[in-house]
Amino acid sequence: MNKNSPYLAYMLRLWQVNHQGSPVWRASLESPHTGERKGFADIKHLLAFLQEKTAPAAEINRTDNPTTNDQ
Repeated sequence: MNKNSPYLAYMLRLWQVNHQGSPVWRASLESPHTGERKGFADIKHLLAFLQEKTAPAAEINRTDNPTTNDQ
């Protein structure tokens, strides 16, 4: 896959830990293409990463196909 491809694939792992007496979800993403792993201390950071990775692709799709109806 090249960097300009409109396709992303990750293996998502989620697990819960006890942090200062409260349950917290941790996450990691692994690229099946490169084996690279990225860890996240919480779901908020996971979602921010995914939004960052997909924002340019979403903008490209809207300009390439203006008739797409996102519902």
